[in-house]
Amino acid sequence: MIVRTAASGFTHPTSSDITSQAAYQSRREWMQRLALGAGGASLAAWAGGDALAQPATARPGKLAALSGARSSVAGAATPEALTRYEHASAYNNFYEFGTDKAEPAVNAKSLPTRPWTVAVEGLVSKPRSFDIDALLKLSAMEERIYRLRCVEGWSMVIPWVGYSLAALIKQVQPLGSAKYVELVTLADPKSMPGLRSNVLDWPYVEGLRLDEALHPLTLLAFGMYGEVLPNQNGAPLRLVVPWKYGFKSGKSLVKIRFTDKEPRTAWNVAAPQEYGFYSNVNPGVAHPRWSQATERRIGEEGGLLAKRRKTLMFNGYEPQVGQLYAGMDLSKFF
Repeated sequence: MIVRTAASGFTHPTSSDITSQAAYQSRREWMQRLALGAGGASLAAWAGGDALAQPATARPGKLAALSGARSSVAGAATPEALTRYEHASAYNNFYEFGTDKAEPAVNAKSLPTRPWTVAVEGLVSKPRSFDIDALLKLSAMEERIYRLRCVEGWSMVIPWVGYSLAALIKQVQPLGSAKYVELVTLADPKSMPGLRSNVLDWPYVEGLRLDEALHPLTLLAFGMYGEVLPNQNGAPLRLVVPWKYGFKSGKSLVKIRFTDKEPRTAWNVAAPQEYGFYSNVNPGVAHPRWSQATERRIGEEGGLLAKRRKTLMFNGYEPQVGQLYAGMDLSKFF
């Protein structure tokens, strides 16, 4: 059963939603061929139409690729036990496909992920559109094992596959006047039944400061657990910003716009008193309706009765990103 809070539409799990946690196995085989230089062609095949069209109950398939591509970016790995794939792919917030946690895995089966184009525009010297094959070949893929912290007070640990968003940004050369990056996700009424709800204004929009977008930890992800992204997890590409609450990491991206003004983001527009623009994980700043001091790791034995763990400042990435916010009042700029 899922319990939905009235004010925001956010959902909270009951004990029946929780599965056991186990280590992720055999994630190196797919990495070998990419390390040998086979990345572009094999990843394009990996993200092909048949794999992306699989039902939510089926795993989309392995990357035919590369070993040894662990990221050298500081903070891009954690020794913590990984959340089971079965849970990470079935327990999702993706309101375009429904507001209950289980709905996206069912409803996202209808999402067409090819052809797919991402337009990059605004205050850049070289605006252009990238198709998914061009994006797959743009930079070497890496595995990044990140903590994911939801604003609702639960967390996961997920191994993502992708490369730093900075690699794409460098291709379009932002102008000196560009200060922010606006990220727009798909809004397709034919495949997204959640668009019929008024919980948010569509399309879903998120945003970052340019320096946040350029940070090496900000990931453009095409896969997870060594496999293509499931539709419900944001196929064919999504953002992952590990030091911010999960809703900052837009799924199924179709537009990236550079601007000199702070973007009006979806949850900030819907409830500005609850969801600030920055949305950095901060145990010292409570949500108006619950504390952020602790979190529940999805999959840990005991479900809702499991011992909660302390939430870390910036989700544990303070050594890497704390300097981005030096001198800022983080209770004001929350």
